[in-house]
Amino acid sequence: MAKNFSLKDQLFNAEKVSYLAGLFRAQNPEFDPNFETRCLSRFPELELKERIAWIAECLVPALPDDFPEAADQITAALPPPLDPTLRDDDFGDFIFCPLGEYAVLRGLEDHPDRALVLLEEVTQRFSMEYAIRHFLKRWPDRTYARLNDWAEHSSYHVRRLVSEGTRPRLPWGAGITTDPAHALPLLDRLHSDPTRFVTRSVANHLNDISKKDAAPVLRALTAWSEAGRQEPKELAWMTKHALRDLVKKGDPQALRLLGYDPGAELGVALSLPATAQIGEAVQITTTLTSATDLAVLVDYVMTFARPGGRSRQKVHKLAITNLDAGQPLSLTKRHKLPADATTYSLHPGPHEIAIQVNGIIRTRGIVTLTA
Repeated sequence: MAKNFSLKDQLFNAEKVSYLAGLFRAQNPEFDPNFETRCLSRFPELELKERIAWIAECLVPALPDDFPEAADQITAALPPPLDPTLRDDDFGDFIFCPLGEYAVLRGLEDHPDRALVLLEEVTQRFSMEYAIRHFLKRWPDRTYARLNDWAEHSSYHVRRLVSEGTRPRLPWGAGITTDPAHALPLLDRLHSDPTRFVTRSVANHLNDISKKDAAPVLRALTAWSEAGRQEPKELAWMTKHALRDLVKKGDPQALRLLGYDPGAELGVALSLPATAQIGEAVQITTTLTSATDLAVLVDYVMTFARPGGRSRQKVHKLAITNLDAGQPLSLTKRHKLPADATTYSLHPGPHEIAIQVNGIIRTRGIVTLTA
């Protein structure tokens, strides 16, 4: 990414605000002539999410006080839905995100049903996964009833909203208090969807659930495999994606579901340098041997020493491959040790590196980091 790149300025700027205002004026030539000026007046002081909320606030005086009438105007102003022939990565235009915030601001308390209809329309131009969560918290029963209908919607963007909006740990999204199990029947219907945009959301949703409780995730994936409603290749991709956190933790049932035997017998040797300098890289070499042909998922686990005796652990993928009986397999990785990382700091001292095969730590070594 370019050094001075600003995501907030890329997504919310004068051109985007003018485009949104132009959509409204095409339907109503008398739409607030001061809308753009009012929006842009505070942009320099606002971050990305704050700009979304501010645009929604600016829409309040620009639209009718009567929410159903305002919702009708918004719907009439929307451009055509996103291309229905696509199957993935068609997120739409972020400038429509404030319309969801407006639905929450003006429709959540007194007009939830009309607001949900509006979200159904807007999400076909940009996902309303953040806005829908406020309705799940305030009106869980009626919102889940609507989601149940949307699971069969003709637009895959609306179907994706059913899964994405109910995720327990949606990044950037407001927290929801409903039981994660409440959404599982919906995921059961959506897992056979023909679009990757939907199935990726289902897999991410399951991964979220697995961070608190692996059992329902493993049951669902096993049942889906037995049901045979999804293409085998797509279901295999979903299963791998949904279990990624459990695999890093070495969950034996998750590994077996993916075809890896945690109890397999194999030899693992590890070669590390005695020291490595922060700002350069450490070379990790491991050699695996097995008496039988074996599918292996190989990770290396780094435990970073921190001041005060604390530590931080990170699992990194090394290889997904097959071992041939009696044939040693050597794997090498140069792991960079950045001195200027923005998300973490490396500190001099001994650091442990372990080799994990099929979820089980097989061998460990120490490398001392120097400044």
